[in-house]
Amino acid sequence: MSEHQAKVHVAIETRPQGRIAWLEMDNPGRLNAGSLELVEDMIAKFGELAADDGLRAAVLTGHGDRAFMAGADLTELSGINDAETARHFITQLHRASASIRALPVPVIGRLRGYCLGGGLEVAAACDFRVADESFVMGMPEVMVGLPSVIEAALFPRLIGWGKTRELLLTGENYGAEAAFEMHFVEKLVPAVELDAAVDTWLERILAAGPVAVRSQKALIGKWEQLGLDAAIEAGIEHFADAYRGDEPARMMAPFLAGKSGT
Repeated sequence: MSEHQAKVHVAIETRPQGRIAWLEMDNPGRLNAGSLELVEDMIAKFGELAADDGLRAAVLTGHGDRAFMAGADLTELSGINDAETARHFITQLHRASASIRALPVPVIGRLRGYCLGGGLEVAAACDFRVADESFVMGMPEVMVGLPSVIEAALFPRLIGWGKTRELLLTGENYGAEAAFEMHFVEKLVPAVELDAAVDTWLERILAAGPVAVRSQKALIGKWEQLGLDAAIEAGIEHFADAYRGDEPARMMAPFLAGKSGT
């Protein structure tokens, strides 16, 4: 155990519509770098949250204002001297990102400062992202003799193949404006408006049907894996399943009442 423990702090906020989890990655003195200690705690924390049926959304951020996550912990990477240890390290970092994608509710990435390497992959695993003007993204792995792997495979879906190749093959860093222009982040706001932007998304999620939101996230995950015909068929099943409960009837009733003037 390190003197200053790397961990993910979790705070649960309860609103009338349900619970929101606020997760903060914290690796003191290392710009929240993804050490094994940190990523294994992330896997555990997201696993616990996945079992909370009252959870409506989660927000993931980094401690302080200097970094979301400044990549994998280079001190640990430099100490790896065999392929099996390398395999274990990168697999755990993948599992951390996968635990974000597996959470049944939307995960918002709240991005400030450096977001590099494995940190950018963690951000890509979030359902959508908002950043302020301090945001800096990059994939510097090739500059330290490594390929970019695991959730870097998500980048072509987010920013296209050309920008993915440029990002991974040059190791170049990009500022907040460039990140927004290439559609890695969905919103770019001044630092003072960052939390308000997060809350706008949260309020929209909370206003939606909780069963429908969970179903939609699960279906989007299937769309990423299936061919077009199978993806459409999966959607039909999700639509039919919605009527196994009363959420559609309850949520349509106010619209129908307003339309009829009653």
